Parts: sequence; C-alpha cells; structure tokens
Amino acid sequence: MQKMITILGPTASGKTPVAARLAAEIGGEVISADSRQVYRRMDIGTGKDLGDYVVRSQESGVSSQESGVSRQIPYHLIDIREPGAKYNLFEYQQDFFDAYEAIQSRGAVPILCGGTGLYIEAVLKGYHLSPVPQNQALRDSLEGKSLAELTQMLTDLKAKTGSNMHNTTDVDSCQRAIRAIEIETYNIEHPTPRRELPPVDSIIIGIDIDRELRREKITRRLKARLEEGMVEEVKALLDEGIPAEDLIYYGLEYKFVTEYLTGQITYDEMFTRLEIAIHQFAKRQMTWFRGMERRGFQIHWIDATLPMEEKVSQIIQIVNCKSENRKS
Repeated sequence: MQKMITILGPTASGKTPVAARLAAEIGGEVISADSRQVYRRMDIGTGKDLGDYVVRSQESGVSSQESGVSRQIPYHLIDIREPGAKYNLFEYQQDFFDAYEAIQSRGAVPILCGGTGLYIEAVLKGYHLSPVPQNQALRDSLEGKSLAELTQMLTDLKAKTGSNMHNTTDVDSCQRAIRAIEIETYNIEHPTPRRELPPVDSIIIGIDIDRELRREKITRRLKARLEEGMVEEVKALLDEGIPAEDLIYYGLEYKFVTEYLTGQITYDEMFTRLEIAIHQFAKRQMTWFRGMERRGFQIHWIDATLPMEEKVSQIIQIVNCKSENRKS
C-alpha cells in the first residue's frame, strides 16, 4: 500500500499548489492539516485558495492532445464545520483517519498538507486523546481572570498531568487558555479510555522559504486578501450572528479584523498588528517543524523558489528513493 506523503511548511511557503500538482502527477488526494480551514465561509482569512486544487493538464505532465483540460484534485477536511464551533485535535484525528482510510480504499495516495504542526504530529505519531466536553461551571469560575493568571493555572495543571505546553497558541487569548484548563481539569477528574489510533508512516517534505522572502510574501498576501474582501467576509460572519468572541478565538485575521469591526482598533492598527502576528506565527511554525526533527522525524526540505516542475520532480525522486530503500 502506498505510503502517505506529508507536505509541510510555514504560511506563505506555497504548500498547497505543490501538494495539488503532486497529487495530479501520482494519483493523490489531499488531506488538509489546517486548524481553521475546517470552517465554512471562512475562506479569505484562512487562505483556502481552493483554486489551487484545480490543476491544468499541461501542468501535470499529460499528453499535448489533452492540454488545456483542468482537473479537480480531491481535498478533504476543508469546509466541514460551521463558524462558531470549537474544533479540536481529538476531532481532527478522527476526521483524518476517516479520510485517510477512504483514500487508501480507492487506491489513491494520501497527501497530508498544511502548517498546523500539532495536527500533523498528532496523526503521524498517533497521539492518544480523549474528547472533553465543555464545563460551564468551570468557565464561569474563570471568567474575569487575566491571561497571566490563566496561564499560570494551566502551567500548574499540566505539571500535574505530565503534559507539555505544546505551543503559545494555548495561551494567546483568555478563551484558548480557559479551554486548555478545561481539558486538563477533565483529564485529572475523569480518566477515560482513549481511542487507539496508530501512527501513520509518511515521507515528509518541507517547503523551505527564506525568512526575508517569507516576510515579503506575507505582507503582499495580507494586502491582497484585504483587497479581496477579508473585512467584508468577517463582517458577514458577524452579521449572521456569530459572536465576536468566537471569531476572536480563531486568532490572526479573524481576531484583528473583528477587533477593527467592533471599534476596538483602527484600520491601520489592525493591519500593523495583524502583519506582526502573522510573521510571529510563521516563526512559531518553523520552530515546531525544527522541533519535529529533534523528536525524530526526518523532513526532506526543498527550496520554495524552485520552478513547480522541479519541486514536484524532487519530491517524486525522494519518494521513489525511499521506496527503493524499503525494498532493499
């Protein structure tokens, strides 16, 4: 059975077009590893770029007689939840395995693609997780506490459970910190059987982009998304009744645009703070990926600036080489 291929990289590195083109070449289907692209009608801010999944035949190496024909690459775990929902890692694992097994049953190649390092590592390692319901009484007791107080509480709880602070997104807002406290408290008070999901063997490809080029692309892309209607997208979500605090919970674009629309900051403040936050986010992503390497994952890095055909060719060479090594 074909081993899965994972394509990861920081935001603005061009992961999705590479994954889609690779899928066209080898008969693959893409499984998203993005924690926010699961939400419907949150398109511009999450950078779904669904057009990337439409690959023209001349781009995928087919015969000249068929050139000009477009092919829709199947994708999974995008647009599967309503805005306002609190999608979590446990749900992602379940949804991933459903998609993964379905793709394999069709004889296609699963291609995991995204930048949410925790989601990627969870499925590759086979994290053992349990679902945690909301605890309204606990939430009410924590209401009004500062982010610093919540962070300290979470740190103390994690020390008791022996778990680690995965990354700073656990505590980048009071809502996220409260949810993390809720999870840790539940795990202490209600030990439950965990669904056993096996680790997934995968060849991992990293899209390596120079820091300065990454920063330039992030700024250029942010301006483009604002011109494409990102503010209007968030306003439409607010107008349909999604609470501002739920959108702020999603972070980055939805946090800062919502703060602008609710009069908390000016447009210029929104742009500046959001630009800085995305740069910081990309840096945290790279820190996570380097951490994966230290934790034993082999990531084959390829240059983001190479022509698409060369990037895909390199990936296929790596995959073939790894496959030959397994046979020998």
